[in-house]
Amino acid sequence: MSSSLATRIIDGDGHIIEDHAGIIAHMETPYREIANRKGIVFPPLDHLHTGRAVETPPQRDQRPNVGPKGWLDFLDDVGIDWTVLYPTTALAYGKIVSLDYAVAAARAYNDWLCETYIKYNPRFKGMAIIPMQDPEEAAKELRRAVTELGMLGAMMPSNGLPQPLGAKAYWPIYAEADRLGCCLAVHGGAHDRFGMDHMNMYVPVHALGHPWGLTFNCANIVYNGIFDRFPRVRIAFLEGGVAWLLLLLERLHASHETHFQYIPPSEFGIREEDDPSKYIKKQIQEGRFFLGIETEELTLPFAIKIVGNSPFLYSSDFPHEVTNESCKHDLGELMESDEITAEDKAAMLYKNAERFYKLPL
Repeated sequence: MSSSLATRIIDGDGHIIEDHAGIIAHMETPYREIANRKGIVFPPLDHLHTGRAVETPPQRDQRPNVGPKGWLDFLDDVGIDWTVLYPTTALAYGKIVSLDYAVAAARAYNDWLCETYIKYNPRFKGMAIIPMQDPEEAAKELRRAVTELGMLGAMMPSNGLPQPLGAKAYWPIYAEADRLGCCLAVHGGAHDRFGMDHMNMYVPVHALGHPWGLTFNCANIVYNGIFDRFPRVRIAFLEGGVAWLLLLLERLHASHETHFQYIPPSEFGIREEDDPSKYIKKQIQEGRFFLGIETEELTLPFAIKIVGNSPFLYSSDFPHEVTNESCKHDLGELMESDEITAEDKAAMLYKNAERFYKLPL
């Protein structure tokens, strides 16, 4: 399919709106009955989304929730070849505290996503959620989602879990992704516990919550040697823009020189003689490290100058805060930009997504 912008476009980060009744129907008993009585599957994202008089455009404009048909209409209208679908309310799945319920909820969501979207049209690609509260079960569900349901990999929450994502507890998940050759994506969405719990205005919460979760989880993943321990793992950091990576590169460069922590020779990780900026750029060059962008990023031209165009994935974020018209407008402005080369635009709009998601596996 060709776009009106005369370029291929792959959406590296779109979102479904969960049908809780549909997901609950896929749950095993007694969780199905319990969830039916509650009427929801996942915990709330945080008190910051709902504890104030804030509306996004779909709510303010009273647009109906988008389902598979609406998503296809969006793809056709904007000129997008295919999209990779991530959750909305299930972005908070890391907040589930019952281990067995986390397993039941993840399986039900994945079955529902497969039945409702992936089987509906091949232009829909899915990323699973996995019960990281129980890493061994999460590894099993990742394997089932990829080998049986046709998922491309799994999403890991940037907030809600008891430990940051580089922690040893989660290594079985990375080991399974390494065996499968599938991708993992860290996604923001829940903004509590970041020091903003009592901010009275929501705009700065939303602006900072996404990149903060990505920044410290990325640092934890890098310094726990995840890329070295699991050499086939590819990780994307989504919905935080590009500026957080520039901040991280600069801050790690200085702190690594002055506050280096000893690592035993037998362990993986960044050595004292290494440069963390060069280390991260190496992962980018090797196709291991990606991040999602929206087209209006102010620092995007500079970020390309620093790390090249290889890590960036175009993300529509549809149908959250965007519309068909806003997506087409932003894509048009990107194509008209004289600060970004045609090669850069092609990389961001489709080539990098093909490399990260690797179709077929």
